[in-house]
Amino acid sequence: MRSPPMPDTGDTPFHAGYAALVGRPNVGKSTLLNRLLGQKMAITSHKPQTTRHRILGVRTDEQGQVVYIDTPGIHQRGNQAMNRYLNRTAHSTLLDVDLAVFVCQALAWHDEDTQVLKAIARAGVPAIGVVNKIDTVQPREKLLPFLAELGARHDFLEIIPVSARDGTQVEALDALVLKHLPEGDLIFPEDQITDRPERFFAAEILREQIIRRYHKELPYAVTVEIEQFREEAGRYVIGAVIWVERESQRGILLGRQGQAMKEAASAARQNMMEFFDTRVHLDVWIKVKKSWSSDEASLAQLGYSE
Repeated sequence: MRSPPMPDTGDTPFHAGYAALVGRPNVGKSTLLNRLLGQKMAITSHKPQTTRHRILGVRTDEQGQVVYIDTPGIHQRGNQAMNRYLNRTAHSTLLDVDLAVFVCQALAWHDEDTQVLKAIARAGVPAIGVVNKIDTVQPREKLLPFLAELGARHDFLEIIPVSARDGTQVEALDALVLKHLPEGDLIFPEDQITDRPERFFAAEILREQIIRRYHKELPYAVTVEIEQFREEAGRYVIGAVIWVERESQRGILLGRQGQAMKEAASAARQNMMEFFDTRVHLDVWIKVKKSWSSDEASLAQLGYSE
């Protein structure tokens, strides 16, 4: 398959390549992806393991094309099939990219951060170090020892402090990433922003509402499957199944007289209309699949496959 023609950039070389955002859970990789792309592509929350899939976002301008890949957080917690899948997804992504963007949290180093650096080293991929959440550090001079320690931990091409939340230095990071990608033609057409189908984002938008609205443990036992997605009379008609592992969890999701689920589904529908820029009719069912997150076959059936 022939690549689209490379944009005319005069004497300036055009750079294009893949850059993986990697790090432990909750360091802000998905928020950073959304900020780099200038639009929401990945769901976010304060809970670990919000990101469960590789999410690809494409940013193209006159200088080049960066294909960013958000990955699940590499972690040591838990040994269920879901945990193994998340770690496999992140590790395997590092084998197929031109650059790793290692994201850590300012002034907060954990054993899992070390584990991520070891994965980058094993993959043999060059890396940029990103210290995120600098908006939480005052005065900023307190960052200097942490930046020096990070530089001693790995042979990074560059190290840059950023705030994905308020955008500080994110454009500078994007320029560094582009600089370290190889010269080459467009990988994706200029107007393409992801390789995921719309039904994927419908499922993620609904799952985001569940993650944000329910208590600490429940979101990890929940996944969303889109059974119906069609365009009809100028709107999207979407049928979604929320899978839980126990009947008691179904009751928690429903809430009193189903009110909790109605509110979550309504908020998800509003977000879908904004994301798809069209009217949306959303039907939601809650079903039980016992211990789905602990079973490799069930995970594959529900879309957790590489």
